[in-house]
Amino acid sequence: MQSPLQISFRRMGHSDAIEAKIRKRAQELDKFCDQLMSCRVVIEPAHKHKHKGNLYQVRIDATVPGRELVVTREPDKHHAHEDIYVSIRDAFDAMRRQLQNYNSIQRGDVKSHDVPPHGRVTELLGEDGYGIITTADGRQIYFHRNSVINAEFEDLKLSDEVRFAEEQGEKGPRATTVYRVGKHHVVG
Repeated sequence: MQSPLQISFRRMGHSDAIEAKIRKRAQELDKFCDQLMSCRVVIEPAHKHKHKGNLYQVRIDATVPGRELVVTREPDKHHAHEDIYVSIRDAFDAMRRQLQNYNSIQRGDVKSHDVPPHGRVTELLGEDGYGIITTADGRQIYFHRNSVINAEFEDLKLSDEVRFAEEQGEKGPRATTVYRVGKHHVVG
């Protein structure tokens, strides 16, 4: 970290043990991101509750080149935050994930999700129990009634959009699983 760690205790007394825990967790952040420029941590009790102890709010502001990363752990959403050490742990774990994501973006790592092949049903031979899917590039894929997963074979109609898993069969490509697709998602 280029700038010294800043720790603030608001509406509560200073604690050497809590400060030591925060310093230790902040040093661990340096392992996840060598470009960490500064880090500020604010700890404060949320409210005084008569029937329970204080809930603690932890805020971490970290600066990296081109961005400021912020984590706020609101005690209303996290009832386990009556324990200040749990609040600190959860906040630093969330900041670690943000720093790892920042590093991935900096390296150009991009998650890619393969879209399964899709096409439209262009032939249905109900008496024989098979059909043909035609893909956008004009390929024809055979499928058997038992390959239809989220619908009944009899419910399929010509021009229904489907997604499928493909393998090479004895007589050409065949769909091993066929999912009928609705307007925006797989129907099922």
